[in-house]
Amino acid sequence: MNNSALRAYLSTRAPDQIHSAFVAYLANLDLVAHQFPQIASDIVQELIDQRSYVKLIASENYSSLAVQAAMANLLTDKYAEGFPHHRYYGGCQNVDSIESAAAAEACALFGAEHAYVQPHSGADANLVAFWAILSRQIEMPTLSSLGVTAATHLSEEQWEVLRQKMGNQKLMGLDYFSGGHLTHGYRQNVSGRMFRVVSYAVDRDTGLLDYAAIEAQAKRERPLILLAGYSAYPRSINFRIFREIADKVGAVLMADMAHFAGLVAGGVFTGDEDPVRWSHIVTSTTHKTLRGPRGAFILCKKEFAEAVDKGCPLVLGGPLPHVMAAKAVAFREARNAAFKTYAHAVRDNARALADACIQQGMQLQTGGTDNHLLLLDVRPFGLTGRQAERALIDCGVTLNRNSLPFDPNGAWLTSGLRIGTPAVTSLGMGPEEMKRIARLIARVLGAATPVRTKTGALSKSAAEVPGEVRSSVCSEVRELLARFTLYPELDEPFLRAHFTRRPAGQNTCRRRDLNPYGVTPTDFESVVSASFTTSARAQPITRGTKGTAVHVVFLREAPCLPLREPLFFSHEEF
Repeated sequence: MNNSALRAYLSTRAPDQIHSAFVAYLANLDLVAHQFPQIASDIVQELIDQRSYVKLIASENYSSLAVQAAMANLLTDKYAEGFPHHRYYGGCQNVDSIESAAAAEACALFGAEHAYVQPHSGADANLVAFWAILSRQIEMPTLSSLGVTAATHLSEEQWEVLRQKMGNQKLMGLDYFSGGHLTHGYRQNVSGRMFRVVSYAVDRDTGLLDYAAIEAQAKRERPLILLAGYSAYPRSINFRIFREIADKVGAVLMADMAHFAGLVAGGVFTGDEDPVRWSHIVTSTTHKTLRGPRGAFILCKKEFAEAVDKGCPLVLGGPLPHVMAAKAVAFREARNAAFKTYAHAVRDNARALADACIQQGMQLQTGGTDNHLLLLDVRPFGLTGRQAERALIDCGVTLNRNSLPFDPNGAWLTSGLRIGTPAVTSLGMGPEEMKRIARLIARVLGAATPVRTKTGALSKSAAEVPGEVRSSVCSEVRELLARFTLYPELDEPFLRAHFTRRPAGQNTCRRRDLNPYGVTPTDFESVVSASFTTSARAQPITRGTKGTAVHVVFLREAPCLPLREPLFFSHEEF
C-alpha cells in the first residue's frame, strides 16, 4: 500500500511523538481502506460525529481503545459452540483460555460464584437466563420424575406435556412504562409470549417502587421468576427486599443490571443495593456503565451454573471469541481503582445534572436520581418526547425520548427524555459541566415549538428551534467539547486527510441526513434556486449538472460542526 496512512504518519513523526494506540488504529484503517474505502471513511466519520455531540444517551458510553483492539483479530475465525473444555468443535484451546479468563475476571469483579460471558446482547442474556431457570426449575424435576436424564428420551406425548408446562409459567417484572425493559415481559417481545406475564408498576403518585405492593402482588400471582431491574428507572433498588419476596413465594430472583453494572462494579451500589449478592441469576450488558464492548454476560449462584452454561444449544449458537476477549479486557479495566472513581463520578454527575435541571424549572420523574440517569417530563414545554429529542439533536445534544409511567403519549411519541451521564463522565466532565448542560437543555426546549403539517395541524413528531438559539447552543456545544476530547490519542485532522476525501457525487446526503449538519431542505432549495443564492448556513462553492440532477457542493460548516470536507448534495434527492 504505497498510499499507506500509517507509513505517512511514521515518516513525519519523531520516535517520541509516535502514539502506539494511534499506530494500531491507523494500521487497522489502512487494511480496511485497501479493500473498502467507504467503510474506513465511515469509521472515521463516526469518530468525527461522536466528537461533535454531547452524548447523554444513558445506554451508551466510550470503550477504551484497548477494548476495541481486542476485537480486531483472528479470533473471529474460530467456531466454539459449547463452553470451555466442553466444545462441539476441536482446536478451541485458545478460546477456552480466553473465555475462562473473561469469566474469572467477571467473578472477581462482581464477587460472583459463576459467570457466563457468551451472550451477544442483553436480550440474549435474558433469554439464556429465562430458559436456564425453566430448565432447572421445571424441566429437570419433570425428567427426574419420569426416570430419564434428557428431553430426547421422552415420548412425543411426554414431551408435549413438558413443553406446555414450561410455556405456562409466570414472569413478574417491571412494567415497560414504569421503566422496565422490552425483554421483561413486554407483549411485543418474545418474553411476553413465552411466559404468562404479570407486571408490577411504580406508584402512580411517587413514581417509586412500592415494595409492599410488589410483595402483595407476588403472593397473589406466585410467579416462577421475579425479575428486578430497569431500563429507565432513576432510583436504586433494594435487592434484599426483592430476595425476601422471592423466597416467600418460591420464586427465582433474577436481576437485570444492564444499565447499572458499572455502578455495581465500581462500588456505588453495595449492600442491599448489590444485585449479585441477593439474586439467583443476574444478567447484564458490557457496553453501558461498564464501558466494555457491545455484548453481555450472566452471573449466577452455583446451583444455576450448569443450566446457564448450556446457553448453547439452548438459545445461542457459536459465541464471538473476539468479543469475549474484549470483555476480558473491560472486566480487568473495571477492577482498577480508577474505575471506582469513574463510577462514583457517574452518579455524582447525574445528581448534579438533576439538581441543575430542577433549578432551571424542569420537572424530573421522582424528583431526582440515585443512579446514572434521569427522566425529564417535557409536557410542560408543550412538546412530546419525540419533538424534544429532535430539537436537542439539531442543537448538538444526543439523548433519547422515553415513556414516563402511565404515559398518555405511548411508546413512540412519549412524554419524556431519558438523560444519562456515563459518556460525558468518561470524557472527564464534572458537576460544573452538568450545570451548563442543564442550561443548554432548558434553552432549547424553552425555544422549541411544534411545526405544522401540510394540513395545518400541529405535528406531534417535529419541532423547530429558532436559528439564533440553535446557533448559540451549538457554539457552546463546540466550546464545551473542545475542552473534553474523545480519544485524544487519535489525530482527527490526519484521519480526515487520509480517509474521508470523496469524489463529487459519492458523498450524497439525503434529506434525512441534513439536520445533523445544520442544513435544512429549505437551505438546500434556496441554494439550488435559479439564481443559486446563498443561504445563511450553506454556501455553494461549485455546481454542475448530471442529466437532470443539479449537484451543489457545500462546505460542511454546520452550527454544531467545525469546517470539514465538502459534502455533495444532489437535488434529485429532494
